[in-house]
Parts: sequence; structure tokens; C-alpha cells
Amino acid sequence: MKTIVHKASSRGYANHGWLQATHSFSFANFYDPEKVNFGAIRVLNDDLIAPKMGFGTHPHNNMEIITIPLRGVLKHRDSMHNEWQSVLPGEVQVMSAGTGVEHSEINGSNEDHLSLFQLWIIPNKENVEPRYGQKKFTESDRKNKLQKLVTSIDENDEGSLKIHQDAVVSRIDLDKGKEFDYKLKTMNHGVYMMVISGNLSVEDIKVDTRDAIGIYETNDFKIVANEASEILFIEVPMIQLN
Repeated sequence: MKTIVHKASSRGYANHGWLQATHSFSFANFYDPEKVNFGAIRVLNDDLIAPKMGFGTHPHNNMEIITIPLRGVLKHRDSMHNEWQSVLPGEVQVMSAGTGVEHSEINGSNEDHLSLFQLWIIPNKENVEPRYGQKKFTESDRKNKLQKLVTSIDENDEGSLKIHQDAVVSRIDLDKGKEFDYKLKTMNHGVYMMVISGNLSVEDIKVDTRDAIGIYETNDFKIVANEASEILFIEVPMIQLN
């Protein structure tokens, strides 16, 4: 088993006043040659957006974009839909940019900050027709068990959202002292594990809130929650970027 640990403090950070953005991988003005990607993961941003503020209309193409609100109200609008759509904590949004799409994202609250993760995954098929998906996932369904949020469009998993990549995005909330064995799809996959909150051990490596660990060249690994912990798993093929 091979691992790479990204401590929370090692991430890129930019304070734009209305936006506090933390980057796990090279993005915008943050560049680290050791943090360009993890397999098919290109971006994992941890954003805090001020009330009524957000990102104006901007384009994307040939990227699978996944947004996970943690706190607050996200309002989304894109060139596939004319009206603003709310995405709330507990919900997940996916957008396959494909041949090209424009979208806007704003904090839908006049009072509270919006906290979210946004994830970009490199697709295994380019120039597809753009598509949008959104789904609510209940907290009880990830209590000490794995909850799949996103899987490949080629897989028959009706409970999850779909993207154009052989990937699995999932969450689990572990009680203190609980153990969990994560099993990878294949030896050609790796898992980027973000600790949303808590403290846990992966084999003999300890990770805290907003620390992340990439794990690859293994069939499985064991997690022990040293305290109550929320975890995001992003499993992807370990492709090489040119």
C-alpha cells in the first residue's frame, strides 16, 4: 500500500474577502507541482462564501463537477436551466460539462455563510452532451456505513448520481472507536480520503479535520475513528496526466 498525506495546513489558501478558498490541488494562483492531481481528481476546493456573494456566469467543458454543500444554501443556475435551483446540505449536485456549459453559483442566504466542497474529476469520455443531476442523501444512511453519492454512468447503481468516469464518491460518519474496512474497486484505483471533521487512523497514520490521505496500490485498508468523524472518499482510476 502506498500513501500520500496532505495536511490541512499545506493546502493552498486565498482570501478574496467574499470568498475564502482552500485548495487541495493546484488551482488559480496556487501551484504546487506535487499537488496537480491524484489520479483522475483534478480539483478539490473547500470554499466559504459570504452571504449574497458568489461566482458569476463562467464556462466549463470536458470536466465532471461535483458540489457538496456542508452548511448554508447554494443557489445554482446554468445554461441547461433558466431558473435558480437550491442545493442544500445533505444534497449533492453533479454536472457533466461535456461539450460546454455555463453556470453561476451564489450563496442563497442574506445572513449566513455558505460552506461547500467542489470536486472536479477528469472524465473518461470527452465531448458528451452536458447533463445535470441533484439528489438528497440522508444522514442516517451513512451512520457507521458507507453511503455512495456518485458512481459511473456505466454502472447500474440507481441510488447514486452519475458521472463519466469509473469513480466512486462516498461518505461515512463513524462513531468514536468504530472501525471500517474500505475495499477498492481494483488495484488500478486509488482513494483520496478527506476528513471533513474528527480524528482517525488509517493503518498507523493519524489524520485530523480537513487533513487528507491518498491511498493506492492496495485492495483495502482499515480506518479507526479516534473520535466521532465524518469522512469523504473519492475513489478514482490512477491515471497519469500528460
